[in-house]
Amino acid sequence: MDVDCDVLIAGGGPTGVTLAVLLAKRGISVIVLEKEADIYPLPRAAHIDHEAMRILQEAGVADDVMATSRRVTRYDFLNAKGDLLLRFTGSDRTGPGGWPAANMIHQPSVEAALRQSLSHEKHATLHSRWELDSFQDEGDYVAAHINTPEGEQTIRTRFLVGADGARSPVRKKAGIHFDDLHFEEPWLVVDMFVNDYSRLPAANLQICNPERPTTCVLMGEGRHRWEFMIKPNETAEQVSDDAFIEKLMEPWDVKGAVRLERKAVYTFRARIAEHWRKGRVLLAGDAAHQTPPFAGQGMCSGLRDAANIAWKLAAVVKGEADSGLLESYQKERAPHVRATIDMAIMMGRMVCTTNKWSAFVRDMKFKLGRMLGKLPGGPPAYPPIMDGVIFAGSKGAGRYFPQLMSAEGVRIDDVLGNRHWLIARDNLTQPALVPFSHLLCEWLDAHDADAVLVRPDRYVFGTGSREQLHTAWQNITGGA
Repeated sequence: MDVDCDVLIAGGGPTGVTLAVLLAKRGISVIVLEKEADIYPLPRAAHIDHEAMRILQEAGVADDVMATSRRVTRYDFLNAKGDLLLRFTGSDRTGPGGWPAANMIHQPSVEAALRQSLSHEKHATLHSRWELDSFQDEGDYVAAHINTPEGEQTIRTRFLVGADGARSPVRKKAGIHFDDLHFEEPWLVVDMFVNDYSRLPAANLQICNPERPTTCVLMGEGRHRWEFMIKPNETAEQVSDDAFIEKLMEPWDVKGAVRLERKAVYTFRARIAEHWRKGRVLLAGDAAHQTPPFAGQGMCSGLRDAANIAWKLAAVVKGEADSGLLESYQKERAPHVRATIDMAIMMGRMVCTTNKWSAFVRDMKFKLGRMLGKLPGGPPAYPPIMDGVIFAGSKGAGRYFPQLMSAEGVRIDDVLGNRHWLIARDNLTQPALVPFSHLLCEWLDAHDADAVLVRPDRYVFGTGSREQLHTAWQNITGGA
């Protein structure tokens, strides 16, 4: 069948470009459409976690991203009096993904690094000012009609991925509806350049003040962010006025230490698409799900989508697996995304309490929890993959496999590459595995296993004998 590309991606943001890089590195031909002329120059996302950094490592940009990001030791929830309600610590420590657990970023810098990486991939092309107009799924391919500065073009592609944001034209044209998870709050977001770090908080803060719930967080590249909940009697125009913002900033006593870069009004929402795949059309990132920002997982969730679907699309395009493999995408990702959104909603409702009596009761509950030692020290763990491409019933199946590091500081992903790994006790003497053999033995011991098969997205397919795992992987994926 004659096609112009294997995968057409609508949307040149972090999710779309990351997916394009991961596909291109697997030899899949990709075209990315981006309706804007250039990267949006102002920050939006402010945080990515260790797992997202590991995905950016595979995309070849992790070191560049780390160079412009900042670390923070804790995440504090304070009441109106400044009393501590809840504290999450350890966010500056290395997470299982092999990178710091929390990284405060400058999104345009991340996007620039990703586009630079994409430009080096011979199988990928990004077209700015190209916008998807319509498409038809013809069964064997998708015919996509594109508006370009030179006129309309038609691209024939094996698969179309909508990574085109919360208003996703791809989702709408595919007739896919959102499930509303019933969280909707308007907030003013204010980004500041920093002139004097010594006068700014060193921790990420949620101020749970019923008068004006407020967020204050670090960002990358010499920036800091404040977010202020908008009251019912206030308009977007009113709160966006510079004089109004100056009054909101007064209690922080940072005049002269910061200067305004950006102000924007957003409605924080929680929604998830009912279907993430319809024939040869798939959704990823904000096109598939939206989360309030309180857990800092918006961009992370999109990058996880890219990591999950990249190896599966590559396997199907190469004929290593049939298209049924793609059915596992939503099965695996949706429960994780729902858990992420639930956590963000929980944090958001804690922060967004505007009734003074409810706030008092909340404060007392947290005070009692602190006295009894019942408060969590960090966000709850995300659920493992329970249904999808796993060797069900084996120890560790569906859980995240840690990125091991040798004594010389070499990360295992950089040595073993982007395909699946079948690691057994009897092959730990192979030169590539020797630097990690002690840590691998510890992991196998902990799971009482002779071997482990790790998927390309670094989740555990399963444990058991080498032969069991090889056969089960072949049966489910065709050897992808």
